[in-house]
Amino acid sequence: MTTTEVGSARRRKEDARLITGRTTWTENVTLPGMLHLAILRSPMAHARITSIDVSPALETKGVVAAFSGRDVADVQGALPCAWPVTEDMVHPDRPPIAVDEVKFMGEAVAVVAARSRAAALDAVAAIDVDYEPLPAVLDMEAALADGADLVHADKGTNRGYTWVFDSGEAGTGGDAGAAIDDAEVVIRRRYVQQRLIPAFMEPRSVVVDPTGDVYSIWSATQIPHILRFLIAAVTGTPEHKVRVIAPDVGGGFGGKLQVTPEELIAFVAAKRLGRPVKYTESRSESLVSAHHGRDVIQDLELAARRDGTVTGLRVKLMANMGAYMGLVGPGVPILGAFMYNAIYKFPAYRFECSGVFTNTTITDAYRGAGRPEATYAIERLMDELAVELGLDPMEVRRRNWIKAEEFPFTTVCGLQYDSGDYDKATDRAMELLGYADLRKEQQARRESGDSVQLGIGISTYTEMCGLAPSRVLGSLRYGAGGWETASVRMLPTGKVEVVTGTSPHGQGHETAWSQIVADQLGVPFDDVEVLHGDTRTSYKGLDTYGSRSLAVGGIALYNACQKVLDKAKPIAAHMLECDPADLEFTGGQFRVRGNPDGGKSLADCALAVFAAHDLPDGIEPTLDADAVYDPVNFSFPHGTHLCATEVDTETGRVTIRKYVAVDDVGRVINPLIVEGQVHGGIAQGIAQALFEEAVYDADGNLMTGTLVDYTLPTAADLPSFVTDRTESPAPDHPLGTKGVGEAGTIASTPAVVNAIVDALRPMGVNDIAMPCTPERVWRAVQGGAA
Repeated sequence: MTTTEVGSARRRKEDARLITGRTTWTENVTLPGMLHLAILRSPMAHARITSIDVSPALETKGVVAAFSGRDVADVQGALPCAWPVTEDMVHPDRPPIAVDEVKFMGEAVAVVAARSRAAALDAVAAIDVDYEPLPAVLDMEAALADGADLVHADKGTNRGYTWVFDSGEAGTGGDAGAAIDDAEVVIRRRYVQQRLIPAFMEPRSVVVDPTGDVYSIWSATQIPHILRFLIAAVTGTPEHKVRVIAPDVGGGFGGKLQVTPEELIAFVAAKRLGRPVKYTESRSESLVSAHHGRDVIQDLELAARRDGTVTGLRVKLMANMGAYMGLVGPGVPILGAFMYNAIYKFPAYRFECSGVFTNTTITDAYRGAGRPEATYAIERLMDELAVELGLDPMEVRRRNWIKAEEFPFTTVCGLQYDSGDYDKATDRAMELLGYADLRKEQQARRESGDSVQLGIGISTYTEMCGLAPSRVLGSLRYGAGGWETASVRMLPTGKVEVVTGTSPHGQGHETAWSQIVADQLGVPFDDVEVLHGDTRTSYKGLDTYGSRSLAVGGIALYNACQKVLDKAKPIAAHMLECDPADLEFTGGQFRVRGNPDGGKSLADCALAVFAAHDLPDGIEPTLDADAVYDPVNFSFPHGTHLCATEVDTETGRVTIRKYVAVDDVGRVINPLIVEGQVHGGIAQGIAQALFEEAVYDADGNLMTGTLVDYTLPTAADLPSFVTDRTESPAPDHPLGTKGVGEAGTIASTPAVVNAIVDALRPMGVNDIAMPCTPERVWRAVQGGAA
């Protein structure tokens, strides 16, 4: 049928209610008799709790209850980890409220329930706690040294796991060690991925209502279905007695991909008190206790021939887990393991990652989840190789990347890249940037000794997204599958209700899903309603993260639409008095082939089914259909991002003069949504390059615990982006779509840092630690090194 909606830049259905605030956030939920919770958090990174007295809180006006971890030790359970990446992974129990020992600043130690939030906050400050300080373990290398102080004394080690991939042992390539030993050129570098904080717009919030025979939980979460399952598993509550509702959620970026201590605390409090409770964190609580991202040390060796051909890559990581294992935290660096080879034809590769415990907030998925770290490393290395060989950095990349005619291409990691055209995307990006002219200007500035130097940064990336298929995830010891579900419900008036297992928090699912359905079923865009985020409505799903929603959930929806048409066809044939084989569905109508006159719409069939007065024998009176889709492969978007920066060598100030992004995300459902995702992703990648860093002092105190100290960029700090697209449809499913939610973040950080270093190479600078603040840039210029 003719496509009219897919590919159209529809404004998002969701935006009117979100922008005007006429919606329901979890914080807006108010229930009769509801109590408000406040949490007392540890001011210390590591200490024994020698005594705790909650009685002063109970004396505060409006307080109904107060309890410590010891008071609920037998019922609060332990937070789950769904990704035990190795059989022997160390996984210490993490109580929602600390019982005997605190392991990081911000860990919960006691809870107050009061009739108002103000009363709860007043009372929690009255709780008396005595701590016996213990040594704080903060440095990963020191944590792994012999005789190091321990985060978990009973475990005897700070090493959580070591995970290895070796292409020689796996049979997917050669021996990386031999390739490096025999190489004509070896580039060795250490890069540090600083700790970041997701800093979503809406702080986390949870409401638990224990009244009736079902626990109803409202939560600002990305994962209502997973949360329901794990709440039931951790607390021993029958799963059918747990209902989770994720109303409109104000951003997540992976930061709400978690079963949080606060959700379990609220559940325990509601069950204990028999009344609804609400907890909403402050911004400072969010920064100190919601999970952080990145925090990885990368030791890298790249082998190559003198002609620029890469021959081997060896990667060794230390990944900071924080004080405990997060829900998928151990697996985040493992996702990146498959992307260090990027778009290049490495014949040999070895990756080793050690997860390390420290007395800091846990780390877990943050936009890109392992893949930004990998892309940063390889794209920085390719620039270093180009400098070593005296080649243009783009030329080095072209000599090594997979050509369009080589797809599908099996990488040294054993992944099969589905489709792509790196030359096409790169040529367009260079054209939009004016690459050749900028190189000429760069040379002129260098020759004139201009105090403001020009740099050009390159990032040619790919990523694996659409977290699936289930069998592959199982082989990686991931605790869930990669499938997704969708249902299409035809109403008697011809309107359509879609129930999706994905759970949006800013992605625009209601709009894109309506476009898909409108095209497939031939109904108006505005006649489609998308329902999500309530496990009583959408009873099955695996939620939203890892750029999986469209590439997996969208295909489930497409397949459900096909089932609706299959059900409607014999009904339409019956009404038209013809054989179903003679019908075609086009322009929203079932018509007899060769006869453009007359026909029956899906609405006609829906009304006939509702009445059920004259249906063919053996036909059920329903057009509704469900579908579950488990992909056969990941999807692999790619693109080229180019950044031109001006660096003031006297002040260290970096100004992005021009930023160009040409992305290939397969077939595009809604260009406006894609633009928004790319813009937001680039902003977060630039933020890592130039602005953001979570910093602890020597005692384990978070020094960037407010937005005064943790510097998020605003629109005023960012340039306008020049964007374009090429299109290499995914070959494994009928929509041809790929993921886009994380692409901008994955690509942009190395583009910016490569540009800064490129500007300063004549001064002897080959690296600057992120974020590249004016002070760090200035010091690098003064010292000729980072």
